[in-house]
Amino acid sequence: MSDFNKDEYLNDLPDMDDLSGQAAPAAGADSAASAGSADKPAADTSAAQEASAADATAKSQDNGDAAAKGDADKSDKDGKDGDTLTPLGQAKKEAAEYLEALQRERAEFINFRNRAQKEQDRFRQHGIIDVLTALLPALDDIDRIREHSEMDDSFKAVANKIDKAFEKFGVEKFGEKGEDFDPTKHDAILHKPDPNAEKETVDTVVEAGYRIGDRVIRAARVVVASPQN
Repeated sequence: MSDFNKDEYLNDLPDMDDLSGQAAPAAGADSAASAGSADKPAADTSAAQEASAADATAKSQDNGDAAAKGDADKSDKDGKDGDTLTPLGQAKKEAAEYLEALQRERAEFINFRNRAQKEQDRFRQHGIIDVLTALLPALDDIDRIREHSEMDDSFKAVANKIDKAFEKFGVEKFGEKGEDFDPTKHDAILHKPDPNAEKETVDTVVEAGYRIGDRVIRAARVVVASPQN
């Protein structure tokens, strides 16, 4: 075993100054690496925050635009509706409503007046028919007297006044000898053959017919001359 030489051992050890110079750069590198690692997450975090803020700003702007559009639409609608609420617009609206109501009332009144006029004419006609029906026997007697005997002037004047009175109320007397037979206005009480007849004609008027307008009050009662064949 060799003897331990203390002086040689100490001389072989590295100088502390050299060790301090080498350790410092290593420590600086580690610090730089650590600082780089720390700065990178911070930079990433800042970028994420900026992106989030940008998104929030964009969303806020979109919401603001939508709200502004909604307000604009509402304003337009309120403006349109508000036009009729102005004094002049309200007056025009009321005037139009009053005019429409007046026209409707006028049309209803005209219809009512027409119905009333028709009802009045109908009642008037019924009254004339009732009077005429009641006087038919007397009128038939006057016709017989005219046909079979001479009437004095006074009686003839009364008969003419009666005929004119009925004419005034629209009563028409019909049924004459020699006219064509019409079953819609003639009531044939007898058909007699006539060698000279070419078609059915009225040969004798037994009772005259009366009508008002197109309405036959009583058909004329007649004797009809018919062809022999």
